[in-house]
This record gives sequence, structure tokens and C-alpha cells, in this order.
Amino acid sequence: MDSKTSVQEQVKEKYGSAARAVAESGSLQACCDPGLRCCDPITTNLYSADEKGLIPEKAVLASLGCGNPTALIELRAGETVLDLGSGGGIDVLLSARRVGPTGKAYGLDMTDEMLALARENQGQAGVTNVEFLKGEIENIPLPDNSVDVIISNCVINLSADKDRVLREAYRVLKPGGRFAVSDVVVRGTVPDEVRSSMLLWVGCIAGALEENDYVAKLTRAGFSDASIEPTRVYNVEDARQFLTEAGVDAGAIAPQVNGKFMSAFIRAAKPKAACCEPACWAPVTIGAKE
Repeated sequence: MDSKTSVQEQVKEKYGSAARAVAESGSLQACCDPGLRCCDPITTNLYSADEKGLIPEKAVLASLGCGNPTALIELRAGETVLDLGSGGGIDVLLSARRVGPTGKAYGLDMTDEMLALARENQGQAGVTNVEFLKGEIENIPLPDNSVDVIISNCVINLSADKDRVLREAYRVLKPGGRFAVSDVVVRGTVPDEVRSSMLLWVGCIAGALEENDYVAKLTRAGFSDASIEPTRVYNVEDARQFLTEAGVDAGAIAPQVNGKFMSAFIRAAKPKAACCEPACWAPVTIGAKE
């Protein structure tokens, strides 16, 4: 098994376990299971009471994100939205309500248990302009130029091939489409052993990009106007219990950690069609006067 396959299997197991916990107990936020080794302040208090009131409780309980992308991007009536790594469906269901009956929201997930939970939540919410797809975010099962907005909530950091994820996102976006995701990023240089310990806490399955590297990868994939806006910055006190259990001296590493790990909102756009592309050809009338 290569390293990419190994990461994917770990992610599947983690999120499948979380979905089962919510489906069976319906009582605890899955990420606060000590066995999953991630908890406050990353995954809590991300959604308003009004937003929670619009969706089934299990969709909220199964949310393992690090942000609320639907609150930070304008969604317009009639648009098509794709959520990469949609989990229990919270962001898909919220997006579907915002784009209205003339729009559509897709959720893409590779975990059978999460897909089952998301479809159950969709049925309870009575939302019809939603479709959950099984697949990998590295291989999006949608045509080129088919969606207006891509969102994601703390999932791209879990991929072992982020360049491919971003190329696929670019491919399926329409010209002028928007990329608007919440994710974990790292600011600046951190020693490898410290970075590993903190990322295991922040992301459960470590893999967050340094913020400048994230922007560079978006640019190489073809995106324009890439930017990163921190939404929650973590310090060593947030992770003290986890680090101590892992045998790390939290006090000693504090100067190398504080302010360097964060949840962030990452924005970018797919440039509008160039004038030489079919999308912007104008009809020509032979013999017409200029």
C-alpha cells in the first residue's frame, strides 16, 4: 500500500467511524470522541442557531469541519454548488436553501457511512435540490465547467494529492466560478517534529499546507485572485492536553507554535473565458457593415 492509499484509508476509517457514532447514538458531536483525538476549539460554534434550526440535528453532530464556508461566500439563486468531502451534509443542505429551487447543491464523499447519513439528513430536511455523489475529491465525477461554486470544510488538508484536487476543482468550475473553502493552514516555518504533533491535533490526519504554498498551488492549477483569511488561530494552550498525552512538552514548544496553526477561509476564482474560447464567440453576419 503506497502512502497516498494509506492516508485515504485512514481518512475513510476516521470519518466512517464518526458517521456510525452519530447514526447510532445521535447524542455526541463525533469529533469529541477521545479516540478521534480532536476537539475544541476547532469544530465547535461554527454555525449560528438560525442555521442549525434549518437542518437535522444529526447533520450538525456529524460536522467535523473547521469553518463555515456557506457563511463566507455569496450564493445566488439558481447557482450550482459542489461541496468536496460533504460528510453528513450540513454545508450541502445550507447551500441548497440559499441557491433555491432553481439551483442545485452536490455533495461528494468517498465514505459510505457518511453518504448514508447525509441522505438520511436530506430526507428529514425535505430538501430536493440536492444530490450526494460517491467519489474522491481527487477524481470529481462531474463534467468540465459544470458548477458555479466549490466549497469544502476542512477536507482538502486530508488529501495526499492536493495538486490533483485543485486541478479537478478548476476543471469542473465554470469560467468565472468561485472556489471558497475552509481549511487548516500553517503560517511560517515550524520544526518537523513540532509540526507533526500539532497537525495531528488540528487535523486528526495531518497534512495542512503552509499558507504561501496553498496560494502557489492554486495559482499553478490556473486560479486567479487566491487569498487566505484566518478565521481561528490556535495556540499551544488549545492543544496542551493532546500534546501532553503524546509525550510533547507543550511549554517548551510554545514559541514555535503559537499563531502558526489556523483555520482559514481560502478564496480563488477561475478566470472568465478568454476571448478566443467558444464561450465568448459572437455570431458573424457575412457582408454586415461595420
